Amino acid sequence: MPTISAKKKCCKDKPRCKKCPVVLKRIADAGCAERLDRTTYKVDKKVPKKIVKAARAR
Repeated sequence: MPTISAKKKCCKDKPRCKKCPVVLKRIADAGCAERLDRTTYKVDKKVPKKIVKAARAR
C-alpha cells in the first residue's frame, strides 16, 4: 500500500485535487485508506473510481 501525505490546506479547486486532506479523509471513511497520523494516509493500490469521484466532488 502506498503512503500519501495530504497538503496543508485545501486549495478549493473543483473537483478537489487527489492530495487534498478532505479527499483523503473521505477515502479513509469509505474504507479504502488508513490514517497513520495527522497528514499521512496509507491508501489501497486500487481505489474504485466511484469512491474517488465521490470523494473529489464539491
